[in-house]
Amino acid sequence: MTTATARIVLAPRERQIIEGLCDGSTLAAVAQDLTIREGTAAGYLKLAKRKLYGVSDNAAAIAVGYATEAIARPKSLDPDELCLSLEQRQLVPLVARGLRSAQMATELKRPVNIIRRDGRDLMSNLRAKNPAHVVTRAWQYQILTAERVISWLP
Repeated sequence: MTTATARIVLAPRERQIIEGLCDGSTLAAVAQDLTIREGTAAGYLKLAKRKLYGVSDNAAAIAVGYATEAIARPKSLDPDELCLSLEQRQLVPLVARGLRSAQMATELKRPVNIIRRDGRDLMSNLRAKNPAHVVTRAWQYQILTAERVISWLP
């Protein structure tokens, strides 16, 4: 079953900023690569997030960008090559929604220190640099899908 949602069209610079963050780069590094000021990049990022259902987190912006095809989806990888625990898999959609450790702990009814440990293990197993990169890697391994992201959009 496929869930439909409106396709979001980002301006070229907005798209470049979001796509630049997908590989775990910082906003400063993305701005430098695009030869623009970091403040200018931050402005484009803010506009993009507003278009992407008003998300406030970079990881959420990337997840919504992939789901709505506002940004190019990454190449898929074989999910059989990845070994994640159930606890780590449960964190993926929460990271994609931009939740913090305390919020995840509340939602999953687990202690915050365990959530943080599982989050570190998740990043390590996915070879991700930060939560935004976790979204890209989870998308590549098909742990995160358009249907899953669209299900939590307003």
